[in-house]
Amino acid sequence: MAAGGGRYFCTAGRGLEPFLAREVRARLGATEVDCVSGKVFFSTEAEPGELRKLKSGERLFLLLKKHTPLAVSRNKGKMLHEIKSLVIEEPKYWLDVISIWRNFHGSEGKKDDVSQENPLPLKRKSEEETNIATKRQKTEQVRETVSEKCQVKAGERCVVPERKSDQDCGTESKTSLEDPSKSSGEKPIANEQLSFSFRVSCRCSGAIAKILTSQEIGRAIGIVLMKQCGWRADLRDPDLEIFVHLNDIHSVVGIPLFRLPLANREYIKTAGLRSTIAWAMASLAEISAGAFVLDPMCGLGTILLEAAKEWPEACYWGADISDSQLEGADVNIRTAGLMDKIELLRASVKALPLPSESFDTVISDIPFGKKFKITKDIQLLPDILQEMERVLRVGGTIVLLLSQDLHKRMGGVTKCAENESPNAISDGASETATAKALNIDGNSSSLVNGVEESFLSSRHTRFGCLVLDGVYGVSLGRTDAFIYKYRKISTAGNR
Repeated sequence: MAAGGGRYFCTAGRGLEPFLAREVRARLGATEVDCVSGKVFFSTEAEPGELRKLKSGERLFLLLKKHTPLAVSRNKGKMLHEIKSLVIEEPKYWLDVISIWRNFHGSEGKKDDVSQENPLPLKRKSEEETNIATKRQKTEQVRETVSEKCQVKAGERCVVPERKSDQDCGTESKTSLEDPSKSSGEKPIANEQLSFSFRVSCRCSGAIAKILTSQEIGRAIGIVLMKQCGWRADLRDPDLEIFVHLNDIHSVVGIPLFRLPLANREYIKTAGLRSTIAWAMASLAEISAGAFVLDPMCGLGTILLEAAKEWPEACYWGADISDSQLEGADVNIRTAGLMDKIELLRASVKALPLPSESFDTVISDIPFGKKFKITKDIQLLPDILQEMERVLRVGGTIVLLLSQDLHKRMGGVTKCAENESPNAISDGASETATAKALNIDGNSSSLVNGVEESFLSSRHTRFGCLVLDGVYGVSLGRTDAFIYKYRKISTAGNR
């Protein structure tokens, strides 16, 4: 039975939105695909198991509300009222989405995978545990005990409705914590079957963040949910999490489907390059059944693992000069059960012990310097590219991940190669490369539903027999990087 057919959104690293838009169409048969910075919205009736297979996304959510940015005013009360309306409006739709969520987890049959924040998400630090404040009142003790062990990702806060100050409401706070509907006379819209414990994770940025804090917003929404739905606030072990993101682009409310981010691969024991980037690189390589694929600087083997999992009918080879990296790659390959798919060898990328024109695809993360800081190794880049070109067959592709510094210097490297090639494009004949949108139908476009693709304008340059076929800007967290795609158009003797 399908997940029920719903509206979803998935978060993505900056620059990966077009890759994710293409993937949800191809893998899930998604419709109504809409991209904004950092998110892709879509509708699908895919099975739960298929939703789990998304490779270019970070976290997957059931969409409860997508609204235009809230009007910002200095009146906090007015703004909080508008925020509450995100919950109060269309209560039946909320219950319909909750029903889809229940059916989803019923078909999954895993209570321990209820949508909760991952306490240690990949490459992200969780916040420090909240210290218990001095005991003042019994209700405060309960609230502090609940929040003591709450850990969330940096930039988010989990909140429950707090006790109002003595000046505001006197003794009302205790009633609101236990069951706000009793004191207000309101009847919860949810019946016993839809009674949940919950928490609210709020992320707030832009103009609204200058007026209201994430904690204030989360508290307001939490109180409304308790009144309207009869749910119970629980930070430590909730059945359900409500994610709220308010910024200058949109107002979004959703329910995360999985406890762990999609980017956390269970088959990777030791993480190297972020798995979503590795998968995106492999998706550009046009890997076909029976193809020979090489990563000449494989490190821990993340690119090879992602490629072999997605395109298992190809043959994969990884090389590295470091014994420790090869040992780590071997452990990862064994953990993933891909020993029959991936071969490793110790070799320098400058002198690969491999026959010329023996591979259909070369994919690699160029690891220059310390944390992408440029070093004298830049001088080795032409030699590395030449060796990759040598082992690549005509018509094959090379996909490289370059740091910002290397990206800035690639013009000089390719210019030198152009000057040596009789077929090089002159400086006066510079062109803008056409952006190839990642649409499922293969049509060429520079936009994906209104969001500009990460493909960067560049000249049709060549390095030897390699012609540049695309440059994509992506984020690695604290720094940016660039995916370069080359295609080999002829042999060295036929330039």
